[in-house]
Amino acid sequence: MKSLAMNYIQVLTIAGSDSGGGAGIQADLKTFSALGCFGTSVITAITAQNTLGVRSVHGIPATIIKDQLQAVLDDIKPVAIKIGMINRSEVVDVIETGLKNYAADVPVILDPVMIATSGHKLIAPDTVEQLIGKLFPLVSLVTPNIDEAVILAGQPIHDLDDMVAAGRKIIKKGAKAVLIKGGHLIGPVIYDVFIGASDAPVILESTFIASKNLHGTGCTLSSAVAAEMAKGKMMLDAIKTAKTYIRQALQAGSEVKTGEGNGPLNHFFEPLKMIIQ
Repeated sequence: MKSLAMNYIQVLTIAGSDSGGGAGIQADLKTFSALGCFGTSVITAITAQNTLGVRSVHGIPATIIKDQLQAVLDDIKPVAIKIGMINRSEVVDVIETGLKNYAADVPVILDPVMIATSGHKLIAPDTVEQLIGKLFPLVSLVTPNIDEAVILAGQPIHDLDDMVAAGRKIIKKGAKAVLIKGGHLIGPVIYDVFIGASDAPVILESTFIASKNLHGTGCTLSSAVAAEMAKGKMMLDAIKTAKTYIRQALQAGSEVKTGEGNGPLNHFFEPLKMIIQ
């Protein structure tokens, strides 16, 4: 039989399932596909939710999460990994072990999902410290939104200066790089703050887009960064490209009604063909 030498660009998401299809695993896989990558998944929890909010959360047993993770890592080897919702400390342990045993040079993007758009808490309080202590040293980039950065940094955030200060605190807690997403500070211009190894903050600006269809924006951004790094971009370039994708997906979906609440982005406004290399 002829040996197959070509591959898809394989990207793994470790996250929760959103029955409404706008965030979590569903948004991650849509993003990977739209950007030309082949997505695999490890489901950490099942949420019952729609555009109006989260009704309930069921954690997948840690043994099943471990089996999912090992099955993917053993066979469909990802060249980048995105981590989303981790709501229990035993899941942190499973992921920590998996990452330590996998290739150290694979970029890992951690989106520390803690609070749903509706305000529903998605993580146990003791898991936050586990997340910081065990996963921060292993991942390439942490991408909290304002509310998550407040929890991680232990300080209020009211403006751009607060975002920079919080970012530096998160770096001091062991993160190699951090991108604080500023979409919750509403204004004509949205600011994101990136801080890497140099400690010099990079302020990224984008124009505010008026839309109620914002569900899954954070999941999509972190997945887009993972996909772009899988395709070979350096981290800051991957972030900039991902932000452009998010802006266009937001704009394309801003006038579309999905459900009665906060709808999703339009992930497939201009999808790429699957990249084979």
